[in-house]
Amino acid sequence: MKVTGWGNYPVVEATVHTPSTIDDVKKIISSTDELIARGLGRSYGDSSLNHTILSTLRLNHILAFDEQTGTLTCEAGVSLAEILDAFVPRGWFLPVTPGTKYVTVGGAVASDIHGKNHHVSGSFSNHVHSFKMLLGDGTIVVCSRTENVDLFWATCGGMGLTGVILEATFSLIKIETAYIRQRVIKARNIDEALDYFEENQHWTYSVAWIDCLAKGDSLGRSALILGEHATKDEVGYKYRDPLKIDRPFSASVPFFFPDFVLNTYTIQVFNMVRYASYFSRDSFVEYEPFFYPLDMILDWNKIYGKRGFTQYQFVIPKKSSAEGLKTILKRISESGEGSFLAVLKLFGKQEGILSFPQEGYTLALDFPLTQKSMNLFTELDEIITHFGGRLYLTKDVRMKKEIFEKGYENLPRFMEIKRRHDPQKKFLSLQSRRIGIV
Repeated sequence: MKVTGWGNYPVVEATVHTPSTIDDVKKIISSTDELIARGLGRSYGDSSLNHTILSTLRLNHILAFDEQTGTLTCEAGVSLAEILDAFVPRGWFLPVTPGTKYVTVGGAVASDIHGKNHHVSGSFSNHVHSFKMLLGDGTIVVCSRTENVDLFWATCGGMGLTGVILEATFSLIKIETAYIRQRVIKARNIDEALDYFEENQHWTYSVAWIDCLAKGDSLGRSALILGEHATKDEVGYKYRDPLKIDRPFSASVPFFFPDFVLNTYTIQVFNMVRYASYFSRDSFVEYEPFFYPLDMILDWNKIYGKRGFTQYQFVIPKKSSAEGLKTILKRISESGEGSFLAVLKLFGKQEGILSFPQEGYTLALDFPLTQKSMNLFTELDEIITHFGGRLYLTKDVRMKKEIFEKGYENLPRFMEIKRRHDPQKKFLSLQSRRIGIV
C-alpha cells in the first residue's frame, strides 16, 4: 500500500503489518530484515517510513492506572486523544502534549515530544517511569532510569531506531477543571516577544504566534499566549461540571487544495488579519482550542496540495536566540516564502540522547515543498548551524547528514548504544538512511 507522513511527502510503497499481540510482533520482527514502527503517522516526513512498517495501532489497551499518584500504564498504540477522553473527566491531564492529540504513546516516547511547558516540565521522557521494548533478537526488556539506562535514554527521542516500544508507564498531572486561564500579550517585534517570554517564565504554558513576513521595526511581531490550568474557584459557578466540556466543533478538508491557493499574497493577508485579531486580554478557554487548535480541522494538511509540505522546526541556544531569530526571520521575510503557522516556544534543558530540545528558543514554520522553499531551507540550515542550533527529526524530510551531525553532538553515544542493542540493524527508516544512522 502507499504510505506517507503528515506532510504528504514522500509517498512510498510499503508492506504494513498491524499486529494485535506481542507474539505477532515477535513473528514480524523475526521474519523481516528491517522495519520501522509507526503509530498515527503524524511525523511530517520520512522518520516513520520504510518499505516494511509495523503499525502499533492495534496495541491500544490501557493496562493500569493509580488514582492516588496518577501513574498510567498503557500499550504503545494508545493515543493521547484516548487518554484525554478517559481521564480529563476524572481530573487528570497529560504532563506534556504537542500541538496535536492524535499521537500515540509509542510515538510520544520515540519523538520525546515537547509542548508549551518545556521550560517548566521538560519533554515527555521527563515523566516516563519505564517502558517495555522488543529488541531485534526477540528479547523483551524493561527500560527505566535504573534498568537498561542507556537504552532508556537512547529510545527517548531515538525515533524508533532501537526497538519496538510495547508499553509505557508515565505520570499524569492532577487538574480541577478542563479549562485554561489564558492571557494574550501582543508584541510589536521579536525583541519585545523575547522580553515577554523571559518576564513570564513563571507561567506553565507559553507560546507565541509570529508573523514571519513582517519587516523592519515590525520584524517578528507576534502574540504571546500564556496559560495555566484553571481552578474551580477561578471558573466559579459558571460551569456546573468543570471537568466536562462539549465536544468541539470540527470540520474536514475534503480534497487537496490547488497549489496556487497558497502564495506570498494570501499568506501575507492571512498574517495581517490574524495579528489584528489578537487582543491583549485574560480569559478562560477549554483545553482543546488552547492545546489543539489545528485538530479542529481534520485533514488540514491537504491545504498545502498534493505537492506536500514540511514543518521546518529548529532550536537555537538561548545565548544566541535573539541574534539568530532575527537573522532567520529577516531571511524568510526577504524570500517571500511565508508560513501560515509560525510558532515560537521557550525550551528548558535537553533530556534524551537524541532529544530535540535544548535550552533556548524553538521556531516551527510550515512551508509548501517547492524548489524555492528547499533552497531557502539550505540557507537556513547554515544559519542555524552557525548559531549552534539543530533541526527536529520528527518534522524533518530533507536534512543532510552533515547538518544532522553538527546539530546532535551526542550522536556517537547513540550510535554505540544502537550497535550494541541492534547489531543486525533491524530498525531503520528512510530518514535514518538519509542522515547516516545505518
